[in-house]
Amino acid sequence: VQLQASGGGLVQAGGSLRLSCVASGRTFNDYRMAWFRQAPGKEAEFVASIRWSGGSTSYADSLKGRFTISKDTFKNTVYLQMNNLKPEDAAIYRCAAGPRIIHSNSAIPSSYIYWGQGTLVTVSS
Repeated sequence: VQLQASGGGLVQAGGSLRLSCVASGRTFNDYRMAWFRQAPGKEAEFVASIRWSGGSTSYADSLKGRFTISKDTFKNTVYLQMNNLKPEDAAIYRCAAGPRIIHSNSAIPSSYIYWGQGTLVTVSS
């Protein structure tokens, strides 16, 4: 299984970015896909998740309204639309995948068994 994240870059505060994660190597029908982020010197932080089948989502409370997770099953791709970016959003963003993850466990990193390499988001003030 490979999860290839892209779309990071440098953006000014208030700007937007859309991250992509292309998943390959198996079918993901019973999987949940997620984005986590990690800033230097900080622990990994849950951002959002989405079920591959059905599309139910979960978000970190602090990011609701600014970030949106979505998927395109035909392209095997999960997206993270990030709006009104703030300097504190700067981090390496990684996508992850795991089987049969229930909603209440969706924010727990150990629920996910596959991880991508990450894409760097930098936000200038």
